[in-house]
Amino acid sequence: MEKDTNPGRSEATDDAQIESAGTPGQRLTRRGLLAAAAASASGAVLASLPAAGQTSARVPQPATGSAAVESVSIPADPTRAPGPPTSALGARSPFEQPARAPTGVTSGSSMTPLQALSGTITPADLVFERHHAGVALIDPARYQLMIHGLVERPTVFSLADLRRLPSVSRTVFLECSGNGRAAFRAPKAEMTPQNVDGLTSNGEWTGVALTTLFREVGVRRTASWFRAEGGDAARLSRSIPLEKALADAMIAYAFNGEPLRPANGYPARLLLPGYEGNSCVKWVRRLELADGPGMFRDETSKYTDPLADGTSRQFSFVMDAKSLITAPAYPERLAGAGWIPISGLAWSGRGRIARVDVSVDGGRNWMRAELQEPVLALAHTRFTLMWEWDGAAATIMSRATDETGYTQPTLAEFRAKRGAGTDYHFNYIRGWVIQPDGRVSFAMEG
Repeated sequence: MEKDTNPGRSEATDDAQIESAGTPGQRLTRRGLLAAAAASASGAVLASLPAAGQTSARVPQPATGSAAVESVSIPADPTRAPGPPTSALGARSPFEQPARAPTGVTSGSSMTPLQALSGTITPADLVFERHHAGVALIDPARYQLMIHGLVERPTVFSLADLRRLPSVSRTVFLECSGNGRAAFRAPKAEMTPQNVDGLTSNGEWTGVALTTLFREVGVRRTASWFRAEGGDAARLSRSIPLEKALADAMIAYAFNGEPLRPANGYPARLLLPGYEGNSCVKWVRRLELADGPGMFRDETSKYTDPLADGTSRQFSFVMDAKSLITAPAYPERLAGAGWIPISGLAWSGRGRIARVDVSVDGGRNWMRAELQEPVLALAHTRFTLMWEWDGAAATIMSRATDETGYTQPTLAEFRAKRGAGTDYHFNYIRGWVIQPDGRVSFAMEG
C-alpha cells in the first residue's frame, strides 16, 4: 500500500396545559415557552406577562423535513412589556432555530448547519457528530486514561489528574474524513451547505498537551507511533505517528470554554489539529506507545482510500485545503439583481489559508476574496467577496490555497487523480448555480 503520512407525555397535552396557564389572549406552546424562558421550570413568569401589547408570531422550526411552525407571544412594543428574568441556561431567540441533521443516528453522522452560522466559531451544540456505536455516556468520576507500552512509567490518569496538569487552548477545525461523500457520490441540486460539507466544525479546544503527558510517563527512544483506543462500544482504535504528538496534539476536555458535550467525546478525547476527525479518538481511554502502527480494523477495513491506479492510500491523516460558499446557497432565493455578498469558509490541515479566489462564471475567471481576520493555522477562515449580480444565470465557486502553495483541485482533476471509488478527503472545488429568477441550487458538476 502507498502510505501518505501528509454519529410518556404528548407534546399536544403539554401545549394544552401551558395554554391554559397563560392569560387570556396569550398563546404559548411548550417549545416556544422553553425557547423564550430557557431554564424556567414552570414558565410562570412568561405566563404572567401582561397581555397588553402582545402579538402572536409564527416561528419557523428547524429544517427537519417538517413544515410545522410554532406560535409564540412577542410584545408589539418590547419597551412596554417586561421580559423574563435570568435563567440557568441561555436560550436562542425563538426566531433562530439552527439544528444538526439528521437526528436519531446511532452509527453514522449528523451535520453542522454551516449556512446558519456567522464568523468561524461553531457553537458547542451544533458541532457535527460521527458515531460508530452511539454516544458513550461516561461518569467523569470513573474516567481513566491509561498510557503504557514503550514507556518508563506506565500511568493511569484520572480526569482530575488531567485537569491538574498545565493546560493549553487551540482554535482549530475538526473534519470527518468522509465529509463531502454524498455530494461526490450522489449530488442533488437541492443540497444545502450542511448536506454538502456539514461534517466540519471549528472552535477553541482546551486540554493537556500530549508532550506533557509523555514526559510524565517517559517515552522510550524505540517508540515511533502511539495507538489510541476509544471508550465507546465500538472501541475505535487508530495509530498515530509520534511526531504528531510532539507537534501539537492534546487530550482535550473542553470546547469553547465548557466541558466537551457527550457526543463530542466527554469527558476527554484525543485532538490532532489538521488530522482527519476519526483519528481524533473520542472518549479516549488508552494510549499505547509502540514501534509501529497497530493495523487495527478501523485503519484497514475503513479509512484506507482506494485510488484510480488500483493502489490504496493509507494513513492519509492530513486534511487537504478546502473551501465552501455558504451564502448564497440552496435554498436561498435572491431578491433581484444588485450587490450580493458571497461568503463562505476555507480551511487546511497543512496550516493557514493564504488566499481564497471566487469565480462567478463557472471557473473561467477568478477574483480574490477578502479573508476575515484573524487567519489562524489549522482553523476555519471566513472569506467574503462583494459581487454585483446582473440578474443573468451564473455559477459561483470558491477555491482555497494554503500557505504551502497547495490549491484545491477542480472536480475533473480530483476524479482523475483519486478515481470514482475514492471514499475520503473530498476537497475538490464546489459551486452553486444561480438562475435568473434568483433560485440557488448546488452545482452537481464542476
